[in-house]
Amino acid sequence: MFEAAEVGRLLSKEEFKRLDFEVHQALLELQRELRESNHALIVIVSGVEGAGKGEVVDRLNRWFDSRDVQTHAYWDETDEEQERPRYWRFWRDLPAKGTISVMFGSWYTRPLVDAAFDKINDAQLEHELNRVRELERTLSDSGAITIKLWFHLPQDVQKSRLEQEAKVSKFKKSPLLEEFSKKYQKFVRVSENSLRLTDTGFAPWHIIEATDARYRDITTGKLIVSRLQSEFAKEKSNGTVNSQDLDESAEPAFVIDSESKELTVLDSVDLSLELTEKEYESQIVQLQRKLHDLAWKMQAAKRSTVLVFEGWDAGGKGSAIRRITTAIDARLYRVIPIAAPTDEELAHHYLWRFWRHIPRAGYITMYDRSWYGRVLVERVEGFAQPHEWLRSYQEINNFEEHLADRGIQLAKFWIHIGKDEQLKRFKEREIDPRKQHKITEEDWRNRERWDEYKVAVNDMVAHTSTGYAPWTLVSGNDKKNARVQILQTICNRLEECLQI
Repeated sequence: MFEAAEVGRLLSKEEFKRLDFEVHQALLELQRELRESNHALIVIVSGVEGAGKGEVVDRLNRWFDSRDVQTHAYWDETDEEQERPRYWRFWRDLPAKGTISVMFGSWYTRPLVDAAFDKINDAQLEHELNRVRELERTLSDSGAITIKLWFHLPQDVQKSRLEQEAKVSKFKKSPLLEEFSKKYQKFVRVSENSLRLTDTGFAPWHIIEATDARYRDITTGKLIVSRLQSEFAKEKSNGTVNSQDLDESAEPAFVIDSESKELTVLDSVDLSLELTEKEYESQIVQLQRKLHDLAWKMQAAKRSTVLVFEGWDAGGKGSAIRRITTAIDARLYRVIPIAAPTDEELAHHYLWRFWRHIPRAGYITMYDRSWYGRVLVERVEGFAQPHEWLRSYQEINNFEEHLADRGIQLAKFWIHIGKDEQLKRFKEREIDPRKQHKITEEDWRNRERWDEYKVAVNDMVAHTSTGYAPWTLVSGNDKKNARVQILQTICNRLEECLQI
C-alpha cells in the first residue's frame, strides 16, 4: 500500500506559489458553502512520525477561515479523559454543522500505537477498528464529511530527519519521533492492515507522500477541495447517498414489521403488583441506606454509574429519581433532564448531547429521558426517518458498549403503567394546582398514539437489551412498588460491580 507514497514526488517553489493561492481561494469558497449546508467537516491528520503532520495542520489553519475551525491534538490524555470512555474526548470535539474539526491524531492513534508496541494483539486491534468503522458510519449517516489523510515517509527519510532535526530550524520535533523510528517496520505493517480494514466508501483513506513538504501540502489541499466539491455536487443533483450505498460490506438495518405485533414485552409486566404503606416505608428506608453506602464505595473504587429513565408520560420517573437522589450525597450525582434538543444540539449528531454528560470515574449521572428518544418519540412522531431510527439501534448499542468497556455500570428503566392509570393521573394533574404544569397538549397527543409507542418500546427492548446494559421493565401502576423495584435493581447492580 505505501509503495506508491515512496516515489519521490516534488513540487517547485514557483508551482507551489501558484497552487497555494488557488487552493486557498477554493477552500475559502467551499467553506462558505459548508456554512450553509447540513454538513460538518472532519479532517483526520495521521501518518508516520516525522512526516510533518504539524506543519500540515498549520497550513490548513492558514487556508481556512479560522472562525469556523477547531484543531484538536490527541497525543496525550488528561486525567479527565482517562476517567471516561475513550471515545468521549472525540465526541466532545465533534464539529457542529457548518464547521470544521481538524484532528491531529484521532480515534486511530491509540489502537495503532498499542498494536505497534505489542500492547494489544491482532484480535484486539480488529475489535478497535470495527468500532472505528461504526463510528465513522454513524457520523457519515448524520451528514458529517470525514476526510482521512495518511502522511507517509520511507524509513531512510525518517531516519535522516531524526539525525538532522537539530540543524533544521523549521522542523517541529515530535516527542515520539525517536521512539517510533525504532518501531518503524512494525508500525508500518500494522498501519497498512488497519488502513485496508477502515478504507470505506463513506470515509476513504488518502495516502500522501510527505518527503517533499510543498508537494505534501498542495496534495492535501487539492484532496480536500475535490472531496468537498464532490459532496456538494451530489446535493445539487438531489443525490441521496448514505454509508450503506457506499460500502458494499455494510450489513442491512433491522427490518421491523410493526403491523404484525399484537403482543409486546409490555404485556408481560404484572401491573397488579403493589405494596402496603407499611411495607413500602420499611423497604424504602433500608434500600436508601444501602444505596447511600454503595454510592460512596463506588466513588472510592472509581467506578461510575449511568442510570436511564424512560416510561409513559405520568409514569412516575421524576418521583422515582427523587427517591434515589434523596439517598445519595449531592456531590456524587447529576440529573440530566432531556427535553427537545436545542439549536446547538440539533447541529450535532443526536448522541453528542449525551456523550457530553458522561460522568467522571466514581460519579453518577441520571438521565431523565435519554438517547432512546431517537427510537421512541422521534420514530413515532416522524422526526426521524425510518432509515435513521432503524440504524440507531446499533449506534446506541455501540455507545453503551463503550460505557460498559470503561467499567461504567449502566441501568435502564422503562416504567410501565396501564392506559387507564395514565388517564387517571392526567386528570389528577389537571385539577391539582401543584401539578398542572406537568400536563400539556403534547401529553394528550402522545396518549392518542399509545399503540404505536407500545410497538416502539417492544422494538427498543428487543434490539437494545444487552448483557452489559439490560432493560428493567418496572411495574408502575403502584408508585410505591415502582420506587422499591428501581432502588433494589440499582443496589443489586452496584453490588455486582463491587463484587460484594
